[in-house]
Amino acid sequence: MKIEELSKILKENGVVGAGGAGFPTYGKLSDKADTILLNCAECEPLLKLHRQLLATHAFEILKAFALIAETLKVNEAIIGVKSEYKEAIEALNEYLPQFPIVKIHELPNQYPMGDEVVLIYEATGRVVRPGGLPIECGVAVFNVETAYNVYRAVFENHPVMDKLVTVAGEVESPITVRVPIGMKLSEVVKMAGKITCDDPVYLIGGPMMGGFQPAYNPVTKTTSAVIVLPRDHSLVLKKTSKFAINVARSASSCCQCQTCTDLCPRHALGHPIEPHMFMRAAANKDYKNLDAFVNTAFCCSCGLCELYSCPQGLSPRSMMAEFKGELRKNGVKPPVVQADEVLSSRSYRKVPETRLLGRLGLGQYDKKAPLDDNLRLTNKVKINLSQHIGAPTSPVVSVGDVVKAGDIVGKAADGLSVNIHSSIDGKVVNVAERFIEIERM
Repeated sequence: MKIEELSKILKENGVVGAGGAGFPTYGKLSDKADTILLNCAECEPLLKLHRQLLATHAFEILKAFALIAETLKVNEAIIGVKSEYKEAIEALNEYLPQFPIVKIHELPNQYPMGDEVVLIYEATGRVVRPGGLPIECGVAVFNVETAYNVYRAVFENHPVMDKLVTVAGEVESPITVRVPIGMKLSEVVKMAGKITCDDPVYLIGGPMMGGFQPAYNPVTKTTSAVIVLPRDHSLVLKKTSKFAINVARSASSCCQCQTCTDLCPRHALGHPIEPHMFMRAAANKDYKNLDAFVNTAFCCSCGLCELYSCPQGLSPRSMMAEFKGELRKNGVKPPVVQADEVLSSRSYRKVPETRLLGRLGLGQYDKKAPLDDNLRLTNKVKINLSQHIGAPTSPVVSVGDVVKAGDIVGKAADGLSVNIHSSIDGKVVNVAERFIEIERM
């Protein structure tokens, strides 16, 4: 298959990164790649879906991954999977002889192993340029669910209409479920039984990099987890702290111990990000050396500095995110720089996920969340018209139209964009600027 042909199939079927920012997958297909990586590092604690999906659909995922390798004519196709995901590894080994280009690279159970820059170094020894894209060093990275969606698009003509979501935390029976895109988060949570705390909040995406959303928000192509927590949990209080208070606490408490920088995974790979220097400059309003502020652009927002490293409980990541946002808003672009040498101390400054869970106060929630791969049903969906990086789609349906699951309801725009499809059979009841609502008939 040619790159153009595969790109067209993926764009038409709405395949995007099934996590993170939702980068359209066809945009990663490049003849500049000599290596492709399948990311099964399950970057965020408590998430289960990637290892479960790989164990359940190893053949389909391998077939899609090998197709990408063949299409891009790469030299290597590597599956990065944590050593503790034994069921997934066993499932891969059963079918691996049929796909000789594919090999497994086992990873340690450390955070943030699923960060693609960290994964690329672990699996290939290559360092992505600070602020650069993996393709610049000849690598393209796909996650497990994305590869499965590639299989369904190519071999089954099945567009992206549903999503696997892990439900964990303060619920009676943690579970990983397949649900229609556009289903309310509250409906998804009910599939895990009763909520076991008063005044719950929904943390979407993971405890480290996720954010809070209301119960009425819909599932999108990038919704990987709903973690139910009590509103007074320490992690919730930390994540909802005010910027002004964070700055004031930094000014009074930051002792410049440098632990935030010492344990920063991007700093360890030679990227010019030094959280302690930023904290010094921000807390003291020292603008003589602007590098401390400009270099916040190289922060990957993994959250280790504020949720694990800092002995004072300060908030470097949140403060840097605020400054990053203001720099972008004002058109300040990060400088083009090369990475320094990888630090020799990197190997013993990795953070074990078990210790991270303890620090976050989430150890009691690290339970099995069995996969139910059968598609659940719902009577109404609210489908966002922008579920990916790039241009949002334009609605191609009107109120009163009858649609079937799989019909295009949002057409890809010019530039980087993909189609969006109905996830249920039903009638269109609302077409707004940012979403479409469909009720089952």
